[in-house]
Amino acid sequence: MTSVRCPICDAAMPGDWSEYPEYPFCGKRCRTIDLGRWLGEDYKLTSGAGPSDDRSSPADPDADR
Repeated sequence: MTSVRCPICDAAMPGDWSEYPEYPFCGKRCRTIDLGRWLGEDYKLTSGAGPSDDRSSPADPDADR
């Protein structure tokens, strides 16, 4: 069995993951903290292509109109 730790508080979560209904978090508090971080934009997803990269978006057929 592997040892799993909560990504928020780093608490050890021994046993089967099904024992933790808030998995991958140890409990509701850590799940709520994580949600708050997403809503507060502490986490960001980035793409490989920037907005100035013309190859990343298809040509707009209506651009000439």
